[in-house]
Amino acid sequence: MIVHNWGEVDYLKAREMMQNIHSLALKDGQNHLILCSHPNVFTIGTAEKKSFDVDVIKSDRGGSITCHSPGQNVYYFCFGVRNPARFYKKVLSAFEDFFMKYLPEVNYDKKQAGFYIQNRKIASLGFRYSQGVSLHGVALNVDVDLAFHSQINPCDLEGIVPTSLHKEGLMLTQKMVNEEIVAYLQKSFEDAI
Repeated sequence: MIVHNWGEVDYLKAREMMQNIHSLALKDGQNHLILCSHPNVFTIGTAEKKSFDVDVIKSDRGGSITCHSPGQNVYYFCFGVRNPARFYKKVLSAFEDFFMKYLPEVNYDKKQAGFYIQNRKIASLGFRYSQGVSLHGVALNVDVDLAFHSQINPCDLEGIVPTSLHKEGLMLTQKMVNEEIVAYLQKSFEDAI
C-alpha cells in the first residue's frame, strides 16, 4: 500500500489529484491510500436530486450530502478492486477494528452507509469504481466544528446528527487516528506499506 499524506487540500483540487492517483494505480497496479482533510465544504452524490439550504459541490461518488471540514480525516482509496463487495467488507473491517478498540459503542449501519452511536453519525462512506480501481472513500469526524456540520442532516437522514471522536470523549489527534487506521487497513488488506 502506498500512502499519500496531503494534509488539508481544497475539495475540487483533491478530486483532481485523486483522479491522477487513480490513473497511477491503473498503471502500477498498487493500492494507493490518500490521507487528507478539506476546508469547509458540502458535497452531494450523483444521484441526489434534492436541493439544500447550503452551497454544495456535485461529486461523482454515490450517496447524498456530506460535510467536510478541518478536523475530519478523509481516506480516499485508489485500490485495485476485483470484487466490490469484498473490498467494501475489508474497508469496514479496518474501521470496525478501530472503533472496537476505542469506541465499542459505534456501529455500522448498512442501510444508511455509515458509522453511528445511536442517532449520532461519526463517519460516512461513499465509493465509486472505475476500470477496476476504487475512488473516494471514508470521512471520519475527529475534532470538527459540529455547529458547521449541523447545518445539514448527515447524508440527509432525518433524526441523525453529526458527532466526532472528541465529542464522544476520545481525544486522539488526527495524526494518531491516521496511524491507527492505516495499520488496520494494512492488516485488513494484507498489504504492506
